[in-house]
Amino acid sequence: MTRQLFTKIALALIALLLPAMVSASGHDNGGDAKEGVDAQGIIFEHLGDGYGWEVPFNHHKRIPLPVIVWAGDGLHIFSSSRVAHGQVWRDGDTEFKIAGKDSPYKGKVVEIVDGKEIKPALDISVTKNVCGVFISVLVCIWCILSVARWHRREGMKAPRKMTGAIESLILFVYDGVIKPTLKTKAPKFAPYLLTVFFFILVMNLLGLIVIFPGGANLTGNVAVTLVLAVLTFFVTNIFASRHYWKEIFNPDVPWWLKYPLPIMPLIEVFGIFTKPAALTVRLFANMMGGHMIVIVLTLLIFIFAAMGPAVSGATAVVSVIFSVFMLLIDVLVSFIQAYVFTMLSTIFIALGQEEGHEGGHAAEHPVPSPAKN
Repeated sequence: MTRQLFTKIALALIALLLPAMVSASGHDNGGDAKEGVDAQGIIFEHLGDGYGWEVPFNHHKRIPLPVIVWAGDGLHIFSSSRVAHGQVWRDGDTEFKIAGKDSPYKGKVVEIVDGKEIKPALDISVTKNVCGVFISVLVCIWCILSVARWHRREGMKAPRKMTGAIESLILFVYDGVIKPTLKTKAPKFAPYLLTVFFFILVMNLLGLIVIFPGGANLTGNVAVTLVLAVLTFFVTNIFASRHYWKEIFNPDVPWWLKYPLPIMPLIEVFGIFTKPAALTVRLFANMMGGHMIVIVLTLLIFIFAAMGPAVSGATAVVSVIFSVFMLLIDVLVSFIQAYVFTMLSTIFIALGQEEGHEGGHAAEHPVPSPAKN
């Protein structure tokens, strides 16, 4: 059954992409054959941010988003369609445009003063990634509240369909990662950790959808993964125990590793910042790599389109099959990366909750009180 489904999806994608391939082949054989395909530009356009949302199969049109900038004469709010395709938009006495490829502000909205491009003092525009974050937040809230509404109506009765799948994920993460690691303190940190898990999972899955409201490469944006890692950093260190900080600045190691040069304390302090850095790079690199591989495999169709029908047809079949395979792998990777980020965050928080061997031993084996006469 799975093999038949995979075959149908592959054939459907081939049917969709072959007309585009033939069109590209005929176009390349014309006067623009020398130009070829700007693979690098297409890759970074899909993976990067923007002031509009691309329309599938038509990159000349975009869903406009609001541009909000603070220029020299005050606040300006207008649609990104006003500055699309290199257009200049005059808002009052100020002109704006999106900087071109040769500008140091490439792809950003700039203010034009005396023929020169000047970066606005503040740019808080709702870009594609910002809009994608809002959509991911709404989807995440809907998923969690659907489980809450079910149990409010049905009590402890097991939910079904999508609600049951979401509850299964909650129990899988809580009973498999959070509770065994944090033990009695699991209820305190579970809301944050479960929120992070579902937020990353939703962003990963929406990023695999090529049409609105998907297509934003959120977890492939280092700024997004950095913010998530910084949140784990603050939760770990703000709620850390005294023993945790004692082990940072005065670790239980031979004295010559602490005096006269504080070698171990410096290593421990350095380790505080390497943990969120590892969380940032791990999630960013894995998701960026997956998106890039799928785009490159798809671009092979258009790169080989000028080499004749036989070569372009064979390339289309192979590229589509491998693209579908990589998309299926990316679905699995989306779950794995959300799970790994949550698991590492749980471990880092648990390390900050350690009370020391003496405190733990005393809690496990309390000293009996003396018998009264």
